[in-house]
Amino acid sequence: MSPHYLAILLLVIGNLAASLSDVAVKILDGGVPVYQYVFIRQLLSALVILPLWLRQPSEQRRLRKPILNIFRAHILIIGSGCMVVAVTHLPLATANAIFYAAPLLMLPLSTLLLKETPPLGKVIATIIGFVGVLVVLRPSEFHWAAVFALGTAMTIALFNITARQLPVEQSIVTTLFWTSVLSLPLTASVALVNWTPIDSHVLLLILGSASLILLYNGLAVAAYQKAQAGNIAVAENSGLLFVTLFGVMWFDEVPDWLTAVGILMIVAPLIPWHSLRVRRATK
Repeated sequence: MSPHYLAILLLVIGNLAASLSDVAVKILDGGVPVYQYVFIRQLLSALVILPLWLRQPSEQRRLRKPILNIFRAHILIIGSGCMVVAVTHLPLATANAIFYAAPLLMLPLSTLLLKETPPLGKVIATIIGFVGVLVVLRPSEFHWAAVFALGTAMTIALFNITARQLPVEQSIVTTLFWTSVLSLPLTASVALVNWTPIDSHVLLLILGSASLILLYNGLAVAAYQKAQAGNIAVAENSGLLFVTLFGVMWFDEVPDWLTAVGILMIVAPLIPWHSLRVRRATK
């Protein structure tokens, strides 16, 4: 199998894992306080990554730019909390469609924070995507949990943009490890205030969710190392297909035609049409 198609396969499997993680949150159905869930998930993530972190040379394990890493860890805390609320109270397809606004939000944020000047085509595509978000949200039928879905999208966008400021000497494993560890003090303090006893079934669901997200992160890194992002990023859209199918199969969440149109409007600007045309032309 060529590196290009292997990278696409890895991304599809990764998005399947991420979609199943959302299913685990949906099954919990708000039975665990939000930040108790986030704390346990981050703790389990740190424990899973710890052996990989320890296998690195001591220089690679060192935390660089601590303020930036602390900022990103707390962005992750906010986004994870918003995600739990959104997935619990919205259909899976609707919540994830709004999450997909994150790449669209990155354009105005990169202009504001990084002083980048986007081409006109990207500006138009972003506007189309935002209209798609409005179609999915439908202000006349607005659900309060959509605010939390938008909060998740915003934190994802900020998380991705600030990743550009990370030192190249800091490995991905080190970044994932310290992000998890640095998020623990605040999540632990908030979780302990409203701590609820949980059984082994709930703990397994949270462990499954944490492991699946880590699997997605690892597969995504492997995929983007094998092929150019612009050529394979379209495979990320498989996540919306998976959550829509899971919503129909397991939660009786059948999206109406207007939601489907909105999802298409969100996804279409994210597809690298130019790269696809170039690839076809070179065959």
